[in-house]
Amino acid sequence: MVAVAFTLVAVYLTTRQVIWCWPLGMVSVTLYAVVFFEARLYADTGLQGLYFALAAYGWWAWTRGGEDHGALEVSRASARTGAILLMAATIAGLALGRTLSQLTDASLPFLDSTLTSLSIAAQLMQTRKLLENWLVWIAVDLFYVGMFLYKDLYLTAGLYSIFLVLATMGYMQWRRSWQYSMSGSELTAAGEATS
Repeated sequence: MVAVAFTLVAVYLTTRQVIWCWPLGMVSVTLYAVVFFEARLYADTGLQGLYFALAAYGWWAWTRGGEDHGALEVSRASARTGAILLMAATIAGLALGRTLSQLTDASLPFLDSTLTSLSIAAQLMQTRKLLENWLVWIAVDLFYVGMFLYKDLYLTAGLYSIFLVLATMGYMQWRRSWQYSMSGSELTAAGEATS
């Protein structure tokens, strides 16, 4: 329940682009590492460690990773970036799933591993404030809900149902932010062109 509470607050703050989403996220992924280990979802257990590192990076990137070491603004992922991330996530998911199915007693190794790999891609996109991260999260969360229901992790399934709502909110909020920054850029460019 504590993991759920921390996670909900962290994701909500992410939708609002509040920097405190990252340290709260670090707490929530630490708690969830324990939950997933006990459920024998080993790929998701390992994912929490990577999330911790990505949260530390995201904390830095959002404050210093933008232009002239300033705050990062919402942007769009290029087609090339999207294709590379999708290909890497697919290959990693299949490789991890095969490894877990052969070497461990993992439950649902291929589904768990594929969702893990896609989650990493989405989280990496989020650290760079790429708008499309929310679309990946929506797709991943749909499958996670089913997996957690199957594993009798009802509270976590409920959490991921809420994530679907938050991911939709995040997409709309970040899209407005991106549109606002683009309209500001166009006004600046128009002003420079007329001067």
